[in-house]
Amino acid sequence: MPGSREPRRRRFLVCEPRHFAVRYAINPWMETGRPVDVLRALDQWQALVDAYRAHGHTVERVPPVAGLPDMVFAANAAVVVGGRVFGSLFLAPERRAESLPYEAWFKAQGYEVQHPESVCEGEGDLVPAGRWILAGTGFRTTVAAHREVQEFFGVPVIGLTLVDPFFYHLDTALFTLDDGTTENIAYYPGAFSPGSREVLARLYPDAVLATREDALAFGLNSVSDGRHVFISPRATALAGRLAARGYVPVPVDLSELHKAGGGIKCCTQEIR
Repeated sequence: MPGSREPRRRRFLVCEPRHFAVRYAINPWMETGRPVDVLRALDQWQALVDAYRAHGHTVERVPPVAGLPDMVFAANAAVVVGGRVFGSLFLAPERRAESLPYEAWFKAQGYEVQHPESVCEGEGDLVPAGRWILAGTGFRTTVAAHREVQEFFGVPVIGLTLVDPFFYHLDTALFTLDDGTTENIAYYPGAFSPGSREVLARLYPDAVLATREDALAFGLNSVSDGRHVFISPRATALAGRLAARGYVPVPVDLSELHKAGGGIKCCTQEIR
């Protein structure tokens, strides 16, 4: 029953899409020069911020920088565990400058920031999941970065191989629901290699499974507070499965940002 799920207040870091555009193509969703409606993107993004605040969460902002159209995707900038910050080294040269303003923000807040030596794209591929960190590779973040993350945080890292280019980051194919249960992730099995599917099935035998249609609707690029799941409104089957498990879907439309291959989680960095 929904009443049995307890939300946990979160602290999120976001960046306004003031300079959002599709100026280059580094994933299958992006078409060079594809027109975007910046005002619509801003309105949709603000609706996400408002939804977080309405549900009791704290939202911090990094000022956007002109010339960095993908800076809105705050999740890619770092991963924060136990008050420690592991930054990003983007694969695409077009995005590498995004690391600097995010690292500057964390340092100004008093955090120590570790800059990676290997390609690593923050929470895009690193998903803290209770006792361990689930770590994606195959398109962006490298296995060498997984080792760096484990040494930095002292937390076991479980590598998962992505095989479908539409799910180029782990956070497009999987998200955590809550802590301490065998169902605490939702994921799309087809995004992963056979061995990685087996690992996920062993670790999470009661996980919520998504269809390819809902995954392509950015249904797995979601954020959960343990009760409420902020989710794409087009991921209807997944929302129904979550509701059946006692979660409360909170639809938030970020379709304009989908044009660059990002959604709710991509826009959301969690400060743990």
